[in-house]
Amino acid sequence: MILSLQGCMGVGKTTALQYIEKNVPDVHISWEENRHVIEEVKRRGLQKTKYEDYLEIQKLWLENEVKRYEKAQLWECTMMDFGAEEIEFYTLNYPKTIGADWDVEHLLKKELDAVRACMPQRILFLDASEETLRKRKETDTTRSREFFEYYIQKLLPLKKEWFLNRADVDILNTDGKSIQEVGEKVREWLEKVR
Repeated sequence: MILSLQGCMGVGKTTALQYIEKNVPDVHISWEENRHVIEEVKRRGLQKTKYEDYLEIQKLWLENEVKRYEKAQLWECTMMDFGAEEIEFYTLNYPKTIGADWDVEHLLKKELDAVRACMPQRILFLDASEETLRKRKETDTTRSREFFEYYIQKLLPLKKEWFLNRADVDILNTDGKSIQEVGEKVREWLEKVR
């Protein structure tokens, strides 16, 4: 069974997955594996705001996700730190956030079809208010959040609309919940859907 944890930057996905990794040993965590994709994009000098470059960049991401899904199937139950659904969403929606009307669906049909065959059985979308997300961003010194403002303003509204209207998505609001409480709620969700 493949499951996925979704949500905005700073909502608590990584922390929740670390909790699951520590407390639910029979669930394999598939962490985002993207360093080599980022390095290849930089090596080739691709820019996501240029149409042809964007298509090449997304091909790399889509192919990477198919490989990641294949690895995830080696376990009885894998929980993805973002899964194929994230790559599909971003591929189709990022152009809208820069005011572009690119025919991504048609030109990446083969790659999108491949990634759509890799969808998780269930998705847990961690949600939180903008105030909570900003507070968590400020206190998290372990990682760069350079993309945060753009994400909150441009991508998050589209992402919420995209995911909250799917039949395979459950929602967990993390406002006012401690790390322990979020981890416990994710564990309860896992027990329910498995």
